[in-house]
Formats: sequence, structure tokens, C-alpha cells
Amino acid sequence: MATDPANPPASAPLSPMNAAIYAHLATLMAQPKSANNLEQMLRLLAKWRSTLLANTITAKDGLAVQAGPFAGMQYIAAGSEGSTAARLLGSYEAALHPIIDKITRSAYDQIIDVGCAEGYYAVGLARLMPKVRVLAHDQNPVAQQKCAELALLNGVAAQVQIGGAIGHTDFDICTRAKTLVICDIEGAEAQLLDPALAKGLLAADILVEVHDCFSPGLSAKLAARFEGTHEVQLIHRAQSALPLPAWMDALSDLDRLVALWEWRMGPTPWLWMVHKPKKPAKPSQNRKAK
Repeated sequence: MATDPANPPASAPLSPMNAAIYAHLATLMAQPKSANNLEQMLRLLAKWRSTLLANTITAKDGLAVQAGPFAGMQYIAAGSEGSTAARLLGSYEAALHPIIDKITRSAYDQIIDVGCAEGYYAVGLARLMPKVRVLAHDQNPVAQQKCAELALLNGVAAQVQIGGAIGHTDFDICTRAKTLVICDIEGAEAQLLDPALAKGLLAADILVEVHDCFSPGLSAKLAARFEGTHEVQLIHRAQSALPLPAWMDALSDLDRLVALWEWRMGPTPWLWMVHKPKKPAKPSQNRKAK
């Protein structure tokens, strides 16, 4: 019988990952005792357990996303950041699932994915929208490589163009084709998504994860920048209602919760900002006197 990766025998030697976790815990335990110190240890152990659960999901069910809008997409053994388990289960960022459905029913010509990471959205949307061109950008070379691999794995490499850092003028292409901008750049959205400098954004629909956890009030600030040109919707995080695999019924409640945890440190709401079409100019009301 195969060994459950999340529950190896007590006599099994420590894996390199487990040894690294013990070493990290020892470092944390040597620090002054505090609530923050305990929180760091809790997060470390939760990430460790989440990774083991992702390994178990892979061993039992393979690497296909199981549910949600990207069900059937072939994933990779580990994402470039965040929870792999939640992505494989299809529960990742459940609050966005209705928005993803709207996006896939819209006739976008191109999608600019800024901070694409390993390509969960870039490749997932390319699979669902075979006519769309996806420009996937990330400053991390490892993320770029993983995104390219994921696109190839899912047969959409011809649709997905990989790039690095992006600047204000790169959004000028939004004025030439119907464009969706997706942005998740760990707080740098405060500088990048500035329509005074990136005028092309005024013509695009924008879905941005806002890192209020790093900069309180940032979501309100960004919403104010676009409220004159876009319909703005604030989307808070939500728990997935998708069913877990049947074999997870045997897991503890804690493991089931950890499998759905997305590794967030605090509030990261999304702004869904849909471009308002310009109203046609009214015909002149001036008339010659009779």
C-alpha cells in the first residue's frame, strides 16, 4: 500500500523539507517569546502542512485542477507562490469565480496579466478563450519559466507571450484592442495602476488584487482613481463552497481547512473595474431663428 505523503510512518527519516522546517522552528523558538513569534511559527507549520496535503492530492488525484472555472487544467507540482493545494482543488480565490465566468463570456482580444506567477490565470483563461492573446508578465525569472511550462503543458503556448517587468506606457496597447488587465503585484499596484501616467488603462477592464494588508486604504484609493471612467466593484475574500474529494472525509477538520487556506497574511480584496463606454456626443441644439 502506498504511503500517504501527509502521514509518513513515524520511523521514516526526515525529508529535506521536514528537516528545513525543524531548523526554521528552532530559529523562531530561540527568539524572544511573543504573540508575533507564535504567529510566525503557526504560519510556518500551516504552510508545511499545506504543502504535504498538496503532495497527497497529487499522489491520489494527479495534477489536474479538480473544480472551479479552470477545472481540467493540468497544473504543476508547485506554484511559484501561495497554496498549491487550493489551486489543485479549484477552490483558489473562490470570490472571483463569478467574475471569471463574466470574463470568459466577454469578447476580449487580449489579456495583460501583470504578476502572472506560474500562470494559473494566464493559462487558465487562455484554455477557456482560444481566440484571446495573453501577455503574461512577471519580474521573477523562475515564475516566467513556470508560466511557459504550464502554457506548453496545456497546449496554449502559442497564445501566451511571456514577459518581464511592465511600465506605464506598455498599457498603450489597451487603446487598440479590447483588453482585460489582471494585476497581482504585492502592493506595487499603487504605483503601476495610475491612469494619469498609464493612460491606456482608461480603455481597459481591470481586475486587481489590492494589498490593503501592506497599505491600509489602498483599495479605496485605487477605486477613486477609476470611478469616473469605470464601474467599480469591491470583492472581498470568500470561502469556497465546492466539495472536497471524497477521500478527504477521513482527514481532520484542521487538515481540511488548511487544504483550502491560501497563505494570505491579511486583507487582499479585489477591485473589478469595468470600463464605461464613452457616450456619443449630443447633436447641437442650436437652431437658426425663423
